[in-house]
Amino acid sequence: MKMDQLTAIFNQIAPNHLAEDWDNVGLLVGNSTANVRKALMCIDLTEAVLEEAIALKANLIVAYHPPIFKALKTVTDADTKSRIVLRAIEKKIAIYSPHTALDAAENGVNDWLCEPFGKGTVIPIEPAATPTSKQYKLVTFIPMDKLNMLRVALSVAGAGIIGNYEQCSFVTEGTGTFLGNQQSNPTVGNAGKLEYAPEAKLEMITPGNCLPDVITALRQTHPYEEPAFDIIPLHAEPVTSKQGMGRIITLQKSLSLQTCIARLKKHLGVKTLEMCKVPGDSHPSIRRIGVCAGAGGSFLGSLKNVDLYITGEMRHHDMLAAVDRGIHLLLAGHTQTERPFLARLRDMLIEQGARSINWQISTADQAPNVFG
Repeated sequence: MKMDQLTAIFNQIAPNHLAEDWDNVGLLVGNSTANVRKALMCIDLTEAVLEEAIALKANLIVAYHPPIFKALKTVTDADTKSRIVLRAIEKKIAIYSPHTALDAAENGVNDWLCEPFGKGTVIPIEPAATPTSKQYKLVTFIPMDKLNMLRVALSVAGAGIIGNYEQCSFVTEGTGTFLGNQQSNPTVGNAGKLEYAPEAKLEMITPGNCLPDVITALRQTHPYEEPAFDIIPLHAEPVTSKQGMGRIITLQKSLSLQTCIARLKKHLGVKTLEMCKVPGDSHPSIRRIGVCAGAGGSFLGSLKNVDLYITGEMRHHDMLAAVDRGIHLLLAGHTQTERPFLARLRDMLIEQGARSINWQISTADQAPNVFG
């Protein structure tokens, strides 16, 4: 299938607007019109994973962690990050990263982390905020033979972008009327006479920061002396109450800490966990659990009345602070809380329509740390 079709499916599963502001998600390398036949999925795109993709003749790598995170000033073979990007481009291998968009999404990584503990009420630790970027719909009217020229000009100025698609518009045919006074110089018809002109109604989405340039392009390109247009403000796409970073599950039935440990090990496929117990609480009853894939220390301040917090890794002083607040900790390793979800993501992509792609999960992708 085409890359833009696949990225649209990704955006349904993990909408890019849910990603953290500091993150870099979406299609990072590749041509939106290219065909995707075989894809390799991984958490970390290392050189070993890239060589695996080349050997498999994959033309897409889905890397959960974005390999392009900080801006690359050069793309050469001088360092690992830029060398991976350079070699991927040379081999015509696209790179897509969902990262925190997939964490925040409903049925994403963090919802999956809640599954082994049974039924309960699940809410985000930090609910997703409604996007604040302002969008408008520009509506104008133009003779049919000038339609394409204007649509291109407005697109160059920034209008008509929806997700991974450009030059998006809607066109309706109709009839416009106008009566010019003696000082007018109409492009069609004569001054002082009511004219009926076949026209197209053109509608295009426009980001607020592009609106001045789009209006300038409209006035410069439109053939009419006084082009008519409307600017309609649009509401931002709402988020659901189930979207956001991390999760807190309030169980219908309390569990022992040992039961939580056993279920989490089985769910993640790990043999060991790092545990921090609250002193003096020898047989804790666990009813309310916080979870966060990867590094969850930054959400500690947002945790309210939880008995147990599960994440991949935390800083030493965050661990001390959690235990001081009466929160038991289970740390499974950063990527160990993420990597098992790749199989679920593959199934979701197939269910959403990406059936024609041969999906492979990397065997070269390994956690850098192993708990002993």
